[in-house]
Amino acid sequence: MSDDHDHDHHHHLRESESYYAARTKALESLFREKGLIGTDTVDRVINFFEHEMGPFNGAKVVAKAWTDPAFKGRLLADANKAIAELGMRDGIEGENLKVVENKPGTHNVVCCTLCSCWPWPLLGLPPYWFKDPVFRARVVREPRGVLSDFGVTLPDDHKIEIWDSSAQVRYFVIPERPAGTEGWTEEKLAALVSTEAMQGLGLATA
Repeated sequence: MSDDHDHDHHHHLRESESYYAARTKALESLFREKGLIGTDTVDRVINFFEHEMGPFNGAKVVAKAWTDPAFKGRLLADANKAIAELGMRDGIEGENLKVVENKPGTHNVVCCTLCSCWPWPLLGLPPYWFKDPVFRARVVREPRGVLSDFGVTLPDDHKIEIWDSSAQVRYFVIPERPAGTEGWTEEKLAALVSTEAMQGLGLATA
């Protein structure tokens, strides 16, 4: 992929982010003006996504899977039942969750080619790039190019599996555990896990 192509793609993503931010702000202002919502409502929603539903939940699940092989086995077999063990609710947009694991030689990438189906209970609100039409189209056609855009370069002999989330099932990735983290606490491990890594668009690094 050329440098010009990378630059154009990143510029497009920045424009998309600005567009969605401006649109959200405009809708919020309109709803307040019409008396449909108040400041306290917005604050409650923000607090919910900051403290109850967000990528910190997914990171806890990954850290538990890294340190507890039995839990990881249950997670891969029945994700919804396994995350309930941690006191987490699957909730709306997370009722049918499927977990896949990155392994040496195999890398999993999640997308949603139809819209933006996303495991909200584990990752919170979907980021702008996941909803971007260019991303959704390119990730299936040229996954290595998209991974490169996110700073991930895989060896040529690595197999890339694409998982297409839908209303019926949402996918979640257990990234490979970084070397040199043996003996780390789950809390310390969770801090290594990004939203991108849990959808295969990033790597967990120590």
